[in-house]
Amino acid sequence: METLISVDLTRAPHDQDGVIHNRWHPDLPMVAKVKPGDSFRVECLDWTGGQIGNNDHARDVRDVDLTRVHYLSGPIAVDGAEPGDLLVVDILDVGVIQGSAWGFTGLFARENGGGFLVDHYPEARKACWDFHGIYTRSRHIPGVEFAGIMHPGLIGCLPSPELLKTWNTREAALVAQDPERVPPLALLPLAQSALMGRMAPEAARKAAAEAARTIPPREHGGNCDIKNLTKGSKVYFPVYVPGAGLSMGDIHFSQGDGEITFCGAIEMAGYLDLRVGLIKDGMKKYAVSNPIFKPSPLEPRYRDYLIFEGISVDEGGRQHYLDAHVAYRRACLNAIEYLKNFGYSGEQAYAILGTAPVEGHISGIVDIPNACATLWLPTEIFDFDIKPEASGPRPRVTDTGALAKP
Repeated sequence: METLISVDLTRAPHDQDGVIHNRWHPDLPMVAKVKPGDSFRVECLDWTGGQIGNNDHARDVRDVDLTRVHYLSGPIAVDGAEPGDLLVVDILDVGVIQGSAWGFTGLFARENGGGFLVDHYPEARKACWDFHGIYTRSRHIPGVEFAGIMHPGLIGCLPSPELLKTWNTREAALVAQDPERVPPLALLPLAQSALMGRMAPEAARKAAAEAARTIPPREHGGNCDIKNLTKGSKVYFPVYVPGAGLSMGDIHFSQGDGEITFCGAIEMAGYLDLRVGLIKDGMKKYAVSNPIFKPSPLEPRYRDYLIFEGISVDEGGRQHYLDAHVAYRRACLNAIEYLKNFGYSGEQAYAILGTAPVEGHISGIVDIPNACATLWLPTEIFDFDIKPEASGPRPRVTDTGALAKP
């Protein structure tokens, strides 16, 4: 397998020969070119570009610069790709870069972005994970082991000028509704921390003022954080610029549905082995406006789950109308309270839900006033039985392995 893009984990993102960028813009220069049918390897930095260390404190998570993240490898041109086509990407393999068999999970502090449950867990915490082949354990969360479903959290093609303008217009209108909100309603262009690949300095300066941040998913793909997008998957990406401009990064060893701690997956540096193809005029033929994908036949399958329900009534007892966001938050909180009965801290339980291959479902969305969301927690990932019994729960983990604090 040819390595099309290599990275050096000892060097900063801006010192990687121009093959890394952290913004979306139609004028980003292509750093490599492939043909339909080609297979190749792409190496990726972790999403923070090496800002987080394998240690037992969370000062790095507390202080990470979130304007300098999502360092993507690319963009890669595909010969013959034109706007309106579908780029077909087969994920042949996802793996760990040699000498970097570890990953991290962060609970972000409120003042630095927070997470899904930031009102309950507002302080920075960190767990580090060691990889043993397909399995992982953390010294910060005892009693849990599971197989990884390695996948890119972020992958997509470059936007057209028109699409970029659409993104910036609608996101600016959202921010204008509450411009002082913390965290903000959206992340608008921020020129001073932009890394624009191989753009010439003056062109990069101008483009950075309008280039889109990489935090959300959008029509082109982007930061979708779909755990099932692992080796054996096939993805169909809309093409918006000549050559497509495929970029990728933010590789995860494992993740629960929703990546609820924000840095909720097990983040890692790694590689992707890919094969590309084209469906000419595929966007029109199949009425595609967002990527679609086929899941892998190889992902781990668990047989036994505990399923926690949540409804759209918030923690203060306020009724919301068919609000799936509130319902899933309540399902997560219910699962956390349950796991605390076995000796886990709330932060440890929160991290388990963000990293282990839990399933999140919208189970009911029509029965007014309550949406019903469910969180499926695989019981087989624990070293002990967590199912309810007549005798009641008893603590099974000790204080050993508490999440790292700043």
